[in-house]
Amino acid sequence: MMQERIEALRARFLESGDDADLPIVDAHHHFWDVKRNYHPWLRDLPRIPFRYGDYAAICKNFLPDDYFAQAGNHRIVKTVMMEGEWDPRDVLGEARWATSLRGRTGLPSALAAQIWLDRDDVADVIAAYREMPLVRSVRHKPRTVPRSEHRADFDAPGSMRCARWRRGYALLAQSGLMFELQAPWWHFDEAAELARDFPQMKIIVNHTGLPADRSEEALGAWRAALDTLAQWPNVWLKISGIGEPGVSWSVERNGRVVRDAIASFGVAHCLFASNFPVDGLVVMLDDLFTGFKAIVAQRTRDERLALFHDNASALYRI
Repeated sequence: MMQERIEALRARFLESGDDADLPIVDAHHHFWDVKRNYHPWLRDLPRIPFRYGDYAAICKNFLPDDYFAQAGNHRIVKTVMMEGEWDPRDVLGEARWATSLRGRTGLPSALAAQIWLDRDDVADVIAAYREMPLVRSVRHKPRTVPRSEHRADFDAPGSMRCARWRRGYALLAQSGLMFELQAPWWHFDEAAELARDFPQMKIIVNHTGLPADRSEEALGAWRAALDTLAQWPNVWLKISGIGEPGVSWSVERNGRVVRDAIASFGVAHCLFASNFPVDGLVVMLDDLFTGFKAIVAQRTRDERLALFHDNASALYRI
Protein backbone atom coordinates (compact mmCIF):
# COMPACT_ATOMS: atom_id res chain seq x y z
CA MET A 1 0.00 0.00 0.00
CA MET A 2 2.82 2.41 0.82
CA GLN A 3 4.40 1.94 -2.60
CA GLU A 4 1.04 2.48 -4.29
CA ARG A 5 0.65 5.79 -2.47
CA ILE A 6 4.15 6.85 -3.51
CA GLU A 7 3.47 5.99 -7.14
CA ALA A 8 0.27 8.00 -7.00
CA LEU A 9 2.20 10.93 -5.53
CA ARG A 10 4.85 10.65 -8.27
CA ALA A 11 2.18 10.67 -10.94
CA ARG A 12 0.46 13.68 -9.39
CA PHE A 13 3.74 15.60 -9.25
CA LEU A 14 4.58 14.79 -12.87
CA GLU A 15 1.16 16.08 -13.85
CA SER A 16 1.07 19.18 -11.68
CA GLY A 17 4.73 20.13 -11.29
CA ASP A 18 3.75 21.45 -7.86
CA ASP A 19 6.50 21.04 -5.25
CA ALA A 20 3.79 20.29 -2.69
CA ASP A 21 3.31 16.97 -4.49
CA LEU A 22 7.02 16.14 -4.80
CA PRO A 23 7.87 12.89 -2.97
CA ILE A 24 11.20 12.97 -1.13
CA VAL A 25 13.61 10.27 -0.06
CA ASP A 26 15.93 11.80 2.53
CA ALA A 27 19.12 10.01 1.53
CA HIS A 28 21.21 10.86 4.60
CA HIS A 29 20.03 11.56 8.13
CA HIS A 30 20.56 10.19 11.62
CA PHE A 31 18.39 8.71 14.33
CA TRP A 32 19.78 8.29 17.82
CA ASP A 33 18.61 7.64 21.36
CA VAL A 34 21.40 9.08 23.47
CA LYS A 35 19.62 8.23 26.71
CA ARG A 36 19.86 4.52 25.96
CA ASN A 37 22.73 4.11 23.50
CA TYR A 38 26.37 5.17 23.61
CA HIS A 39 27.59 7.54 20.91
CA PRO A 40 30.88 8.81 22.37
CA TRP A 41 30.86 12.15 20.55
CA LEU A 42 27.30 12.90 21.74
CA ARG A 43 27.69 11.69 25.31
CA ASP A 44 31.28 12.35 26.40
CA LEU A 45 32.81 15.58 27.66
CA PRO A 46 34.73 17.51 26.57
CA ARG A 47 33.10 17.47 23.13
CA ILE A 48 35.22 16.96 20.03
CA PRO A 49 36.17 19.74 17.59
CA PHE A 50 33.35 19.94 15.02
CA ARG A 51 33.01 21.61 11.64
CA TYR A 52 29.86 23.50 12.70
CA GLY A 53 31.32 24.57 16.02
CA ASP A 54 29.38 24.01 19.25
CA TYR A 55 27.03 21.07 18.71
CA ALA A 56 25.52 20.76 22.18
CA ALA A 57 22.06 21.41 20.70
CA ILE A 58 22.02 18.04 18.90
CA CYS A 59 23.27 15.95 21.82
CA LYS A 60 19.77 14.70 22.55
CA ASN A 61 17.40 12.09 21.22
CA PHE A 62 16.43 12.35 17.56
CA LEU A 63 13.86 9.77 16.50
CA PRO A 64 11.21 9.54 13.74
CA ASP A 65 8.66 11.67 15.62
CA ASP A 66 11.32 14.36 16.17
CA TYR A 67 12.20 14.27 12.48
CA PHE A 68 8.64 14.70 11.21
CA ALA A 69 7.91 17.42 13.77
CA GLN A 70 10.47 19.53 11.87
CA ALA A 71 9.66 18.47 8.30
CA GLY A 72 6.77 20.84 7.69
CA ASN A 73 4.53 19.86 4.78
CA HIS A 74 7.25 18.23 2.67
CA ARG A 75 6.27 14.79 1.35
CA ILE A 76 9.09 12.75 2.87
CA VAL A 77 8.15 9.18 2.03
CA LYS A 78 11.29 7.18 2.83
CA THR A 79 14.62 7.78 4.55
CA VAL A 80 18.18 6.45 4.64
CA MET A 81 19.71 6.47 8.11
CA MET A 82 23.45 7.11 8.30
CA GLU A 83 25.54 5.58 11.09
CA GLY A 84 26.03 8.00 13.97
CA GLU A 85 29.48 7.03 15.30
CA TRP A 86 28.10 4.46 17.74
CA ASP A 87 30.42 2.87 20.29
CA PRO A 88 33.16 1.26 18.11
CA ARG A 89 33.49 -1.59 20.61
CA ASP A 90 29.99 -2.69 19.57
CA VAL A 91 30.22 -2.25 15.81
CA LEU A 92 27.01 -4.17 15.01
CA GLY A 93 24.97 -2.58 17.77
CA GLU A 94 23.64 0.37 15.82
CA ALA A 95 22.44 -1.79 12.92
CA ARG A 96 20.58 -4.04 15.35
CA TRP A 97 19.02 -1.02 17.07
CA ALA A 98 18.03 0.54 13.72
CA THR A 99 16.41 -2.72 12.65
CA SER A 100 14.40 -2.72 15.87
CA LEU A 101 13.46 0.94 15.34
CA ARG A 102 12.17 0.14 11.86
CA GLY A 103 10.09 -2.67 13.28
CA ARG A 104 8.45 -0.26 15.74
CA THR A 105 8.08 2.86 13.55
CA GLY A 106 8.51 1.87 9.89
CA LEU A 107 11.70 3.91 9.59
CA PRO A 108 14.44 4.05 8.51
CA SER A 109 13.84 2.57 5.06
CA ALA A 110 17.53 1.68 4.69
CA LEU A 111 20.72 1.95 6.73
CA ALA A 112 24.30 2.97 6.00
CA ALA A 113 26.06 1.09 8.78
CA GLN A 114 29.28 1.59 10.69
CA ILE A 115 32.42 -0.31 9.70
CA TRP A 116 36.16 -0.11 10.31
CA LEU A 117 37.93 -1.30 7.17
CA ASP A 118 41.35 -1.56 8.81
CA ARG A 119 40.23 -3.64 11.80
CA ASP A 120 40.77 -7.38 12.18
CA ASP A 121 37.01 -8.00 12.39
CA VAL A 122 36.16 -6.45 9.02
CA ALA A 123 35.32 -9.74 7.27
CA ASP A 124 33.03 -10.83 10.12
CA VAL A 125 31.28 -7.45 10.16
CA ILE A 126 30.71 -7.53 6.40
CA ALA A 127 29.28 -11.06 6.69
CA ALA A 128 26.94 -9.95 9.47
CA TYR A 129 25.69 -6.94 7.50
CA ARG A 130 24.94 -9.11 4.48
CA GLU A 131 22.45 -10.96 6.70
CA MET A 132 20.73 -7.73 7.78
CA PRO A 133 18.13 -6.69 5.17
CA LEU A 134 18.11 -3.05 6.32
CA VAL A 135 21.82 -2.49 5.57
CA ARG A 136 22.58 -1.23 2.07
CA SER A 137 25.93 0.49 2.55
CA VAL A 138 28.65 1.17 5.10
CA ARG A 139 30.76 4.12 6.14
CA HIS A 140 34.29 4.33 7.49
CA LYS A 141 35.70 7.83 7.36
CA PRO A 142 39.25 7.42 6.03
CA ARG A 143 42.07 9.37 7.58
CA THR A 144 42.35 12.86 6.11
CA VAL A 145 44.36 16.01 6.77
CA PRO A 146 43.71 19.74 6.39
CA ARG A 147 44.21 21.06 2.89
CA SER A 148 47.36 22.94 3.94
CA GLU A 149 48.95 19.61 5.00
CA HIS A 150 47.81 17.50 2.08
CA ARG A 151 50.33 16.24 -0.46
CA ALA A 152 49.81 14.41 -3.74
CA ASP A 153 51.46 11.25 -2.35
CA PHE A 154 49.44 11.18 0.88
CA ASP A 155 49.21 7.56 2.06
CA ALA A 156 49.05 7.70 5.86
CA PRO A 157 47.80 4.71 7.88
CA GLY A 158 44.02 4.62 7.74
CA SER A 159 43.86 6.65 4.54
CA MET A 160 42.41 5.54 1.21
CA ARG A 161 45.91 4.56 0.04
CA CYS A 162 46.76 2.61 3.19
CA ALA A 163 47.39 -1.04 2.24
CA ARG A 164 45.54 -2.39 5.28
CA TRP A 165 42.56 -0.09 4.67
CA ARG A 166 42.43 -1.11 1.01
CA ARG A 167 42.46 -4.80 1.93
CA GLY A 168 39.28 -4.21 3.90
CA TYR A 169 37.86 -2.19 1.03
CA ALA A 170 38.62 -5.06 -1.37
CA LEU A 171 36.60 -7.42 0.84
CA LEU A 172 33.76 -4.91 0.90
CA ALA A 173 33.84 -4.64 -2.89
CA GLN A 174 32.98 -8.35 -3.11
CA SER A 175 30.02 -8.08 -0.74
CA GLY A 176 27.38 -6.24 -2.73
CA LEU A 177 27.27 -3.44 -0.14
CA MET A 178 27.97 0.15 -1.17
CA PHE A 179 30.56 2.49 0.33
CA GLU A 180 29.74 5.90 1.81
CA LEU A 181 32.74 8.19 1.42
CA GLN A 182 33.11 11.16 3.74
CA ALA A 183 36.31 13.03 2.97
CA PRO A 184 37.09 16.62 1.96
CA TRP A 185 37.45 17.29 -1.74
CA TRP A 186 41.25 17.62 -1.75
CA HIS A 187 41.39 13.85 -1.14
CA PHE A 188 39.37 13.06 -4.27
CA ASP A 189 42.37 11.93 -6.31
CA GLU A 190 42.65 9.11 -3.78
CA ALA A 191 38.92 8.43 -4.07
CA ALA A 192 39.19 8.34 -7.86
CA GLU A 193 41.83 5.61 -7.51
CA LEU A 194 39.34 3.55 -5.49
CA ALA A 195 36.67 4.07 -8.14
CA ARG A 196 39.14 3.02 -10.85
CA ASP A 197 40.58 0.01 -9.03
CA PHE A 198 37.23 -1.36 -7.78
CA PRO A 199 34.75 -0.56 -10.56
CA GLN A 200 32.13 -2.95 -9.15
CA MET A 201 31.92 -0.93 -5.92
CA LYS A 202 29.35 1.86 -5.78
CA ILE A 203 30.76 4.91 -3.96
CA ILE A 204 28.38 7.50 -2.55
CA VAL A 205 30.16 10.75 -1.70
CA ASN A 206 28.77 12.34 1.46
CA HIS A 207 28.11 16.03 2.00
CA THR A 208 29.01 17.33 -1.47
CA GLY A 209 32.73 16.92 -0.81
CA LEU A 210 32.64 19.38 2.14
CA PRO A 211 33.10 22.73 0.36
CA ALA A 212 33.55 24.68 3.60
CA ASP A 213 35.85 27.37 2.16
CA ARG A 214 33.73 29.63 -0.06
CA SER A 215 36.54 31.69 -1.53
CA GLU A 216 36.64 31.77 -5.34
CA GLU A 217 39.94 29.88 -5.36
CA ALA A 218 38.65 27.13 -3.08
CA LEU A 219 35.33 26.76 -4.89
CA GLY A 220 37.16 26.46 -8.19
CA ALA A 221 39.43 23.76 -6.79
CA TRP A 222 36.44 21.98 -5.23
CA ARG A 223 34.61 21.95 -8.55
CA ALA A 224 37.70 20.58 -10.32
CA ALA A 225 37.94 17.83 -7.69
CA LEU A 226 34.28 16.93 -8.26
CA ASP A 227 34.92 16.76 -12.00
CA THR A 228 37.84 14.37 -11.38
CA LEU A 229 35.65 11.99 -9.40
CA ALA A 230 32.50 12.40 -11.50
CA GLN A 231 34.15 10.79 -14.54
CA TRP A 232 33.77 7.37 -12.86
CA PRO A 233 30.32 5.82 -13.46
CA ASN A 234 30.33 4.01 -10.10
CA VAL A 235 30.31 7.24 -8.06
CA TRP A 236 27.26 9.21 -6.82
CA LEU A 237 27.06 12.50 -4.90
CA LYS A 238 24.86 13.37 -1.95
CA ILE A 239 24.01 17.06 -1.91
CA SER A 240 23.91 17.68 1.82
CA GLY A 241 26.01 18.99 4.68
CA ILE A 242 26.90 22.29 2.99
CA GLY A 243 26.25 24.56 5.94
CA GLU A 244 28.81 27.02 7.28
CA PRO A 245 29.63 27.54 10.97
CA GLY A 246 27.95 30.60 12.39
CA VAL A 247 26.11 31.33 9.12
CA SER A 248 22.42 30.68 8.56
CA TRP A 249 21.82 28.34 5.62
CA SER A 250 20.31 30.19 2.66
CA VAL A 251 19.67 29.79 -1.05
CA GLU A 252 21.92 32.78 -1.65
CA ARG A 253 24.84 31.18 0.18
CA ASN A 254 24.36 27.65 -1.17
CA GLY A 255 22.69 27.91 -4.55
CA ARG A 256 25.96 27.99 -6.47
CA VAL A 257 27.31 24.97 -4.59
CA VAL A 258 24.21 22.92 -5.41
CA ARG A 259 24.10 23.98 -9.05
CA ASP A 260 27.83 23.32 -9.58
CA ALA A 261 27.56 19.91 -7.92
CA ILE A 262 24.74 18.89 -10.25
CA ALA A 263 26.57 20.29 -13.27
CA SER A 264 29.61 18.20 -12.37
CA PHE A 265 27.97 14.85 -11.56
CA GLY A 266 24.81 15.17 -13.63
CA VAL A 267 21.25 14.80 -12.44
CA ALA A 268 21.36 10.99 -12.65
CA HIS A 269 24.19 10.74 -10.08
CA CYS A 270 23.04 13.31 -7.50
CA LEU A 271 20.61 12.97 -4.62
CA PHE A 272 19.41 15.43 -2.00
CA ALA A 273 19.69 14.70 1.71
CA SER A 274 19.19 16.58 4.96
CA ASN A 275 22.01 15.42 7.27
CA PHE A 276 19.62 16.02 10.16
CA PRO A 277 19.76 16.59 13.03
CA VAL A 278 23.37 17.72 12.42
CA ASP A 279 22.50 20.41 9.90
CA GLY A 280 19.85 21.59 12.31
CA LEU A 281 22.71 23.62 13.77
CA VAL A 282 22.50 25.93 10.76
CA VAL A 283 19.00 25.50 9.24
CA MET A 284 15.49 24.24 9.96
CA LEU A 285 14.57 20.99 8.20
CA ASP A 286 11.50 22.57 6.57
CA ASP A 287 13.61 25.49 5.30
CA LEU A 288 16.35 23.18 4.01
CA PHE A 289 14.08 21.23 1.68
CA THR A 290 12.30 24.43 0.67
CA GLY A 291 15.71 25.86 -0.24
CA PHE A 292 16.75 22.80 -2.24
CA LYS A 293 13.48 22.98 -4.17
CA ALA A 294 14.00 26.68 -4.93
CA ILE A 295 17.54 26.11 -6.21
CA VAL A 296 16.43 23.53 -8.79
CA ALA A 297 13.03 25.06 -9.57
CA GLN A 298 14.00 25.61 -13.22
CA ARG A 299 14.82 21.94 -13.74
CA THR A 300 12.29 19.71 -15.50
CA ARG A 301 9.79 17.71 -13.50
CA ASP A 302 11.60 14.47 -14.32
CA GLU A 303 14.91 15.94 -13.15
CA ARG A 304 13.48 17.22 -9.89
CA LEU A 305 11.82 13.88 -9.22
CA ALA A 306 15.14 12.14 -9.84
CA LEU A 307 17.07 14.42 -7.50
CA PHE A 308 14.60 14.23 -4.63
CA HIS A 309 13.22 10.72 -4.96
CA ASP A 310 13.99 8.39 -7.83
CA ASN A 311 17.79 8.31 -7.68
CA ALA A 312 17.89 7.48 -3.97
CA SER A 313 15.07 4.94 -4.32
CA ALA A 314 16.98 3.09 -7.03
CA LEU A 315 20.42 3.37 -5.47
CA TYR A 316 19.35 2.16 -2.03
CA ARG A 317 16.78 -0.30 -3.44
CA ILE A 318 13.89 1.11 -1.43
